Amino acid sequence: MSDIGKSVTQFIIEQQRAHPSSTGEMTGLLNDIVSACKQISHLVNRSGIIGLGGAAKSENIQGEVQKKLDIITNDVMIEHLNWTGHLAAMASEEIDQIIAIPAHYPKGKYLIAFDPLDGSSNIDVNLSVGTIFSILRCPEGVTEPIEADFMQKGTEQVCAGFCVYGPSTMMILTTGHGVNGFTLDRDVGEFILTHPKMTIPEDTAEFAINTSNRRFWEPPVQRYVEECMQGTDGVRDKNFNMRWLASMVAEVYRVLTRGGIFMYPMDSKIAAQGGKLRLMYEANPMSFIVEQAGGASSTGYQRIMDIEPTGIHQRVPVILGSKNEVERVVRYHSQQ
Repeated sequence: MSDIGKSVTQFIIEQQRAHPSSTGEMTGLLNDIVSACKQISHLVNRSGIIGLGGAAKSENIQGEVQKKLDIITNDVMIEHLNWTGHLAAMASEEIDQIIAIPAHYPKGKYLIAFDPLDGSSNIDVNLSVGTIFSILRCPEGVTEPIEADFMQKGTEQVCAGFCVYGPSTMMILTTGHGVNGFTLDRDVGEFILTHPKMTIPEDTAEFAINTSNRRFWEPPVQRYVEECMQGTDGVRDKNFNMRWLASMVAEVYRVLTRGGIFMYPMDSKIAAQGGKLRLMYEANPMSFIVEQAGGASSTGYQRIMDIEPTGIHQRVPVILGSKNEVERVVRYHSQQ
């Protein structure tokens, strides 16, 4: 019997029943996240009408100018998750320190790291944005988590997902048993399974990278992109299409649905900070999803999910997508 058409709640509960040892706490947490993403989708959809576009008069911990919706969506995530009893602590792109669960609320056994509004620079030009999250287990016996308790490799994630707020709102989920996509049916207010068992083709003829940074790239990335640009006139003997949306959720969603490679590699302009994208709430969850869909994810030198984290806001280079293309870029790095 096909699972297509099931609500995300029904799907999650049935997945829980397939594992008799499950307590239902993860199911509850995912339902909390679903509820938060529905509200964020509504806010994004109406942002122009209710005046939520434009920049706020503040910067986040990374020194980036915040959009009004960065702040509002961060509050939405916290308000939906801090009181339900499923989390021990939270971490957000928009806040320097980890976020404690208020003392008057019960605590759960999970930790969450999230980017409440990835690609928020696209809001004012009406392009896709999204929410990314990564769920970890709180270490045994820890009742008051500190930042060090979040310092777990990507391989320790128990769940990862993202929402993309585009022409339709999509939620992509993995708990380590494949990847499934759900579309928000606004008429009934439910995410419905529309893309079961998503897989990424091993080969592709499409790459996504910000070529304005070309002069700063390391030689292996310059070599790879140059070969793609040469098309049938070069060593690859096929033509490639280039894409760039400046929204990781939109880029990864495209990779999941039709293949491709997405790169925000190391370059000399950002080398001092370690890369562009954040390991804990961008690179790790997206790498988990991509690998579960049959793709690969690397810094160019190392599998991303094997990195030992050193800080909540740690940055890394990211190269992910169709397996054979990622492996080619990794091989070029090893040959330099």
